[in-house]
Amino acid sequence: MDPDEEIEVDFYPFLVVYKSGRVERFGSTSRKSAGADAATGVTSKDVLIDAATGLAARLFLPKGVSSSQKLPVLVYAHGGGFVTESAFSARYTGYVNALVAAAGVVAVSVEYRLAPEHPIPAAYDDVLAALRWAAASCVPGGPEPWLADHGDSTRLFVAGSSSGGNVAHNVVMRAGTGGGARVEVEGMVLLHPLFMGTAPLPSEGTDPTIPARSESIWRFLCAGKYGIDHPFSNPLAMPPEAWAALGCRRVLVTTAELDRARDRGRRYVEALRGSAWGGEEAALYETDGEEHLYYLLKRGARTSSVTAEKAAKEMAAVASFINRGRCSSDCNIRSTL
Repeated sequence: MDPDEEIEVDFYPFLVVYKSGRVERFGSTSRKSAGADAATGVTSKDVLIDAATGLAARLFLPKGVSSSQKLPVLVYAHGGGFVTESAFSARYTGYVNALVAAAGVVAVSVEYRLAPEHPIPAAYDDVLAALRWAAASCVPGGPEPWLADHGDSTRLFVAGSSSGGNVAHNVVMRAGTGGGARVEVEGMVLLHPLFMGTAPLPSEGTDPTIPARSESIWRFLCAGKYGIDHPFSNPLAMPPEAWAALGCRRVLVTTAELDRARDRGRRYVEALRGSAWGGEEAALYETDGEEHLYYLLKRGARTSSVTAEKAAKEMAAVASFINRGRCSSDCNIRSTL
């Protein structure tokens, strides 16, 4: 068989890698230009964080901000299985526009490097660098005017969707430890986070091929450097004392009832609550009757009113968490499991 047609790695629905080394990504990542968003009034622009590495991000500012007004800063990691999507895509630009409008934050959506060309932990390195840059910019005369004028460095948040949730977790684990400048993070939001492990959990199904496939995919993503139960992939395997390194005070995890990743999100909150982590709050928000990333994948004209209402409630819960507001009964953030 032609090596340019014979599959070496099957990571559907994201990509396949052929024996020749050719990588084929599925689905279009249509780019959307930065600028004013008519639907939300949010304005965005693209910035180069590090010219040496090419690290870039899309910044978002809500409408109606006064010249002296300080806002929470949200550093966001998009999803896409570590291998696709972009901070500049129409899908994620639309989502962050809506989140910025709902929560009243300055957002930094990071264009991090993708596997397999840049194996894990490259994504973690990039988002951590963006977080440190954002924190350092929230000072008068800082290098980025939106952050210098409006960013409140005492209200830093890190968030991510799906694989971006994995990135967010690992960034916050490293934010207050190791080399580089220490960053004080107020809160972390994991939106349907993607974690894996050797032993399947109930929501992941009973297919006997799942463990081997998951292990193969993870090793592909990290170029074989780490096993699937490494803390990068499976924080549930960490001992209770290891959670003390999680460098934030508050955590919100969102899941969906029909999401295969649901149980890992639930158990993440359980593990955190029973650990040596010294934070204030570990909350779980779960949406009934929906699948993984429904709030992203079902956006648009064909979305049912019921699903749109659920997505709005989940976003309201995230906004309430960021702003320490009292959630309405619609938000339904669970304080117990």
